[in-house]
Amino acid sequence: MWRGCKLSSSGSRFLGSFKSVYRCTQADCHRLTTSAVCSKNQLGWTLQIKPWIFNEYGIMWFKSCSMNFACLNRMKSYRLPWIRAYSASRSTVDSREVKTFLALAHRWWDEQGVYAPLHSMNDLRVPFIRDNLLKTVANHQPGKPLSGMKILDVGCGGGLLTEPLGRLGASVIGIDPVDENIKTAQHHKSFDPVLDKRIDYRACSLEEIVEETAETFDAVVASEVVEHVLDLETFIQSCCQVLKPGGSLFITTINKTQLSYALGIVFSEQIAGIVPKGTHTWEKFVSPEKLESILESNGLSVQTVAGMLYNPFSGYWHWSESTSLNYAAYAVKSSVQEHSVPTKFALKGEREELRAEASTNSGTLMRASVLPLTWNTQH
Repeated sequence: MWRGCKLSSSGSRFLGSFKSVYRCTQADCHRLTTSAVCSKNQLGWTLQIKPWIFNEYGIMWFKSCSMNFACLNRMKSYRLPWIRAYSASRSTVDSREVKTFLALAHRWWDEQGVYAPLHSMNDLRVPFIRDNLLKTVANHQPGKPLSGMKILDVGCGGGLLTEPLGRLGASVIGIDPVDENIKTAQHHKSFDPVLDKRIDYRACSLEEIVEETAETFDAVVASEVVEHVLDLETFIQSCCQVLKPGGSLFITTINKTQLSYALGIVFSEQIAGIVPKGTHTWEKFVSPEKLESILESNGLSVQTVAGMLYNPFSGYWHWSESTSLNYAAYAVKSSVQEHSVPTKFALKGEREELRAEASTNSGTLMRASVLPLTWNTQH
């Protein structure tokens, strides 16, 4: 409805002659006696709106008051009746993360830039995905080993992993909540007519397409994504829902250890500048044990967990026995649940079968006792 501006921390500066022209009746004015409160992600403050601040022309004035906050991006607590409030109750997308990646959307394909480690990571993650998927098929085409497979690349960014999977023959859908990332990805794939046919990009979150793509994909890839989501359990649940029974889930992420904080944030972001500051939040990192627990609780069986290490001096990744920093996980969705039947229905079916069998047996006995009598009567 309105936008605020950066204010002095002393709080002595007046909000200006900041006014919102909101035409209303006197009855409507009395309903606005509640307080407008800033969202919990920002420093808290309260601005009381009283009925008497509306003059005879129905103009609402914000009077001078003492405040102590850094910046007000948007007041969300009160909206005009005709403005639909966007509900993100089930979304796992963090708006702060979106802003971070939005500023870097044009740099995805700079192999020497901020995304250089992700370009180099393809040397490990592409064969990791390919080789594990090939275990699930009997035959494959030379040159296009993933032909016929449908893969969802969640948080695809500019398409750094989406394109190699498409070149292996897979039909890939790449999704990302940052619209500029999708534009970059679409522009880059347009230079290759083959990829243009195999890859489809969408600017959306995973939760937005769960219903329309339920049990659609042979594989879901979430590489360097889970450390950026708001609700990991909801995210994993959504990944499971879009997978076919027996489908594969691939995740690469960062372990939650003191070493990952020291090297992944302090060194990589603040000292060496390998990745931009603010890219990662240590509290969102997840250990292999916790990730495995969430995967298992959603019907996914973990097959492999392998450590990964990045050498910032050589710019290359290699596999490691240690998972204290980065690691890759491969899990498979159970195929048993496809044929599972609720217990009450199973018991009901068994009872019906027993009744049918009993009635058949009784009918047979009746015929066995009657037939000899009939035969004797005839003879």
